[in-house]
Amino acid sequence: MKNMKKFGLGMTLSALMVITAACGGGASKDNSAGTDKTPKTAETKELSGSLVVSGSSAMQPLVAAAAEEFMAENPKVDIQVNAGGSGTGLSQVAEGSVQIGNSDVFAEEKEGIPADKLVDHKVAVVGMTAAVNPKVGIKDIKKEDLIKVFTGKITNWKELGGKDQKIVLVNRPDSSGTRAVFNKFALDGATPAEGITEDSSNTVKKIINETDGAIGYLAFSYFTDDSVTPLSIDGVEPTDENVQSGKFPVWAYQHSYTKGEATDLAKEFLDYMMSDDIQNTLLKDQGYLPVTKMKVERDAKGNQKDI
Repeated sequence: MKNMKKFGLGMTLSALMVITAACGGGASKDNSAGTDKTPKTAETKELSGSLVVSGSSAMQPLVAAAAEEFMAENPKVDIQVNAGGSGTGLSQVAEGSVQIGNSDVFAEEKEGIPADKLVDHKVAVVGMTAAVNPKVGIKDIKKEDLIKVFTGKITNWKELGGKDQKIVLVNRPDSSGTRAVFNKFALDGATPAEGITEDSSNTVKKIINETDGAIGYLAFSYFTDDSVTPLSIDGVEPTDENVQSGKFPVWAYQHSYTKGEATDLAKEFLDYMMSDDIQNTLLKDQGYLPVTKMKVERDAKGNQKDI
């Protein structure tokens, strides 16, 4: 009888071991299968194709630098970043000849642009100020005097305590967003007198550097050396901190517009522009400010308020 009990117990234990082993093997197989599937689910689609961006020359250094990094991470992608001015960028994206149109101004501010067909992506903030040839001899200017300089009422730097040198104006064309922002917030809407007109901020910087008595205007991102002198306005220095706080008046959003909602490669690139790496590192390196750091905001009419 005892032997029968021992036999029965042995059989029961054996059966349990077989069942347990079978269940354990099944679980192991399922986990293995799940592991095999996980990488396939997590795989991201390799990006490829081309993207054409045009518009604001003030934005060109930033967007070109971001495009270079984006292409390094996505070797099958080609991004061409052209300047030409905000008006050009807005017109071209509206007509569909480029996928992204960069602008220093709201689309609503440009006559003839179907703003209701475009979607605004604010990717950065840029400060701008007047820039002079280093030999001019001044580093600060009253706003009322700045207006007089650009409207031709002051024609020699000696009138402002500078060198006895004729003032040479260097402007951007009417299509330029940089010109629109500078006219609106530095010149209070005054129309500049005739002078040299150049399509590119790079060229404006070069001419100011090479021309005695020259004055123009540039985004902060172009003040990378001492070839031109940025001017303070009414004693307020053109710094990131003063723009963020609203103390320095000449600044604008950097807009990347798409025709309708961004899709495909344009969406991928714009999402990349808003990534931490770009917003927290590249923007600063290129002389721009993150939108998220602003303590004030503006609408399309230029009204400014605290955030």
